[in-house]
Amino acid sequence: MTDVIHLLPDSVANQIAAGEVIQRPASVIKELVENAVDAGATTIHVLVVDAGRTSIQVIDDGKGMSETDARLSFERHATSKILKADDLFALHTMGFRGEALASIAAVAQVELLTRCEEDEVGTHLMIAGSKVTSQEPTACPVGSNFKVENLFFNVPARRKFLKSNATELSNILAAFERIVLVYPDIHFTLHHNGAELLNLKRGSLRQRITDVFGKQYSQDLLPVEVHTALCSITGFVGKPEGARKKGGHDYFFVNGRYMRHPYFHKAVQSAYDRLVPEGMQVPYFLYFELEPAEIDVNIHPTKTEIKFQNEQAIWQILLAAVRDALGKFCEVPAIDFDMQGSPDIPLFDPTRQVAPPQPKYNADYNPFKKPSVPEGWTELYEAAIPTVSQSDGAGSLFDNPDSPSLDEAPQTPLIEKSPSHYQYKGRYLMTAVKSGLMIIDQYRADVRVRYERYMEQFRQHSASTQRLLFPEAVQFAPSEAVVLEKILPELFGIGFEVSSLGGNSFAVNGMPAGLDGLHPVSLLRQLVADAASDVQLSDLHARLALGLARSAAIPYGQVLTNDEMESLINDLFSCSNVNYTPDGKAILSILPQTDIEHLLG
Repeated sequence: MTDVIHLLPDSVANQIAAGEVIQRPASVIKELVENAVDAGATTIHVLVVDAGRTSIQVIDDGKGMSETDARLSFERHATSKILKADDLFALHTMGFRGEALASIAAVAQVELLTRCEEDEVGTHLMIAGSKVTSQEPTACPVGSNFKVENLFFNVPARRKFLKSNATELSNILAAFERIVLVYPDIHFTLHHNGAELLNLKRGSLRQRITDVFGKQYSQDLLPVEVHTALCSITGFVGKPEGARKKGGHDYFFVNGRYMRHPYFHKAVQSAYDRLVPEGMQVPYFLYFELEPAEIDVNIHPTKTEIKFQNEQAIWQILLAAVRDALGKFCEVPAIDFDMQGSPDIPLFDPTRQVAPPQPKYNADYNPFKKPSVPEGWTELYEAAIPTVSQSDGAGSLFDNPDSPSLDEAPQTPLIEKSPSHYQYKGRYLMTAVKSGLMIIDQYRADVRVRYERYMEQFRQHSASTQRLLFPEAVQFAPSEAVVLEKILPELFGIGFEVSSLGGNSFAVNGMPAGLDGLHPVSLLRQLVADAASDVQLSDLHARLALGLARSAAIPYGQVLTNDEMESLINDLFSCSNVNYTPDGKAILSILPQTDIEHLLG
């Protein structure tokens, strides 16, 4: 039998391995910046061209590398972070696998300038597709300067599947934010196409959060701090009034490493039960410190999934810490008792003799005695008793002895369909139909109606704008500002007027007409969060229309008049789909007449 198993060439193996570690330009920046942090850098500069497609450059003032280390660092599984397997459970660095630089060099053209403090000259190294093309001594400052060009140049299929520049830049900013929030004592800068996006000076953690996400966070953060034998938790959580439906900034860090943990996220949200509406999320920035042996970070190449040895106990500690922060620092409104008209309750005096109450009753009362009926009592009810028309004989029912009794009065036949609708608990509209009883969710029905209305405005470019008397200023995080600039033409198409003020700040000058009562800033933030993912233009229109419809639809609990219910139902049945909302939720249901008869049979 012919042998069919063979070893892959190193270049092919490196490209396969790079697929897990280097997924997009943001992955390159994450790995290079983390290496700079591990090298002890105090200043890190990141320069990006065309959202990382053309060039990514990371410059740091760390300890640098010798000539031998510079060459060896691009070999797979070459690292200075660990020496043996046991070191995986005593990690104090961001990287440890020794795969990042080898993976980057396998799919890009890399240029490295580096020098140690004890060396007089540095090393200039150039690699393309895992092959060293040049290595020579050079004059350069202490530290490292990585320049990665033409990412995925030798893997065109991977390059073709990169998203738009706006989306890739948003991913870069998101990855950059996760690093800068951990190291407020390091000076970071980020430039894109020559323009400065972030310049984060050294400072406190609160100042770093404010510099990244805007000044509105300065007053909305509550400090969290708890120290136990198992772990320490510090950081900040947001006040209940800062809750959002989407786009909330929630960050967990373990020993300086960003992680996703839905179980711990539930603990934080549980602390806000009955403080924020259902479905709203509160921002938080929480930092865990515990022994490296208590966690396992070697689960996934991206290192964002972490296992905890005492997960349940840490969950309880986290919940208690957040509740304690809310209890200490949340302002509780004072209850203002209105004493006007209240009874005067005297203070208790033990020396004062209190007389027992004396009951009063009617000694002549006899329950078996028939009460007397006053004369002329029928005159009191003449206005309330229907009279017979002149054609049937004048006078009241009491005056005409030949009139039929109330029990013998002819019954009006039942109408098959009621002319009015009934609103149940401010949430459902009920109306009679031929087959039974129709129940309509008023909020979802209005979402469907408004969604189709906004989509029609997109197609016809017929949206009208309501100018604001005083423009509203709003500041976004850098990753959110990129998304907003991407969807600005679509926002103009549905009636928004938004202008840039610089520094990721924008002014809302107008909003779509017919949205009275909605706050323009909150509405704009909601639309940016809905459009955060990269979609085609038609899908982007649908996403914006759905987000706007959700915000403007009739909320649960709003009481409607019969005319308003009639108008909503008529508008619903003029839509292309009356059964489901654009996101697939049921709008109406019919309770058959046979089921009603069975229930009451």
